[in-house]
Formats: sequence, C-alpha cells, structure tokens
Amino acid sequence: MKKLPELKCQLKWPNDVLINNKKVCGILLESQAASDSVDYAIVGIGINVNMKLSDYPEISAIATSLADETGEEVSRLVLLCNLFLEMEKLYLRLQVGETPLAQWSDNLITLGKNINVRFGDDVFEGIAESIAGDGSLMLRCVDGKIIKIHGR
Repeated sequence: MKKLPELKCQLKWPNDVLINNKKVCGILLESQAASDSVDYAIVGIGINVNMKLSDYPEISAIATSLADETGEEVSRLVLLCNLFLEMEKLYLRLQVGETPLAQWSDNLITLGKNINVRFGDDVFEGIAESIAGDGSLMLRCVDGKIIKIHGR
C-alpha cells in the first residue's frame, strides 16, 4: 500500500484536524455506551482532499486541503485505505483495553489556551486545562471554577 506524505497534524478540541493552523478535516461521533459496553458508534469524517482553496477565498485563511499542503493531487483510494487501516489498529487496541486518549491529548493545540466554548446561547470562557477520560474538556473558567464540557 502506498503511503501518503507525512504531514504534521494537530487537533483542536473536540473534532477538528488542522495542518499549519488551518482545518483540513472534521470528525463527528455519535455513540451510545454504558459503563462496560458500547451499543453503537457512528463516525463521520470529512476531509478536504483535492480542493484548491484558492478557489474559495472566503475560507482560505482558515481551511486547507491535503493537495494544497502536499503540492500534488492525493489519491482518494490510497487515503481511504490508509485511513481504514489506522482505524482498524485503533479498534484492535481498544479491544485489549488500550485507549487513544493520551495520544489525542498530546496533539491537542487547545490545551493551555484561553478559549470560548458555545453551546446554543451559553458561552463558557476560560483556559482549556485537560481532557477527561471520556474526552470531555476540563475548562478553568474566569472565576476559577473548573467545569466539564462535553463535545458536540
């Protein structure tokens, strides 16, 4: 299997993948789980693969694509095969009790930064302190209290 060029990706809590501080991918997850089992998990992944951001000046300051970052068109087939192989590795690690939480947390650019989190009409402001075991963000609010913010 052909490998894709290595790109330095970073994560923005809860679900954005960035390259050079620009969004290249978004991940959505819906699941139902109990303390000892997962009933289901549905994962949606949107990746900007071969779009030319110069064609979209209104978002070119905040978004990028794999083609723009590598300077060449990216095979969607190779990308999907590599993505599925990596997902399978993660799944197999989960089956033996390993969690990707530490690796995810290590790549989060959100931690240590002052952020605003919006949920409907509610806005929470503070410093992103850490990630809880369930993936929630621990936010130290301006009043010093730490609150747990669940991803969307």
